[in-house]
Amino acid sequence: MILFDLRCANDHQFEGWFRDSAAYESQAGAGEVSCPVCGDSAIEKALMAPRVTKTKKKRRGARTAVHAGQYMKALSELRKHVEANCEHVGEKFAEEARKIHYGETEARNIYGEATEQESTELKDEGVEFERIPWTPRHDA
Repeated sequence: MILFDLRCANDHQFEGWFRDSAAYESQAGAGEVSCPVCGDSAIEKALMAPRVTKTKKKRRGARTAVHAGQYMKALSELRKHVEANCEHVGEKFAEEARKIHYGETEARNIYGEATEQESTELKDEGVEFERIPWTPRHDA
């Protein structure tokens, strides 16, 4: 088995396991390899660094750090998008979400804070919302 770092035309990077290089070429050429983020089948091999480590533990930690960095970058981009396209309602999130859900106010995109209890109550009432882990505005 061989592991390749892959990239789609939208610059999403991901990994793929293949029996050998020929298996990758065959599957990619037939459009059988697709991006898990956007579904794009225009895939190419990304630059890869050789794995020269002394232990599995170190290698796993390095790969986890790469994925954590990509995750944090995606969350940061999501935060920018939400802040640019939604109204911040602060601690009144649950109240405003209910008003929108029950048609008491104009439907619009909102974001804010809700307690665990408020989130549970909203879910029980059928109010559609998503919880997003908020990232800091700066790199540590």
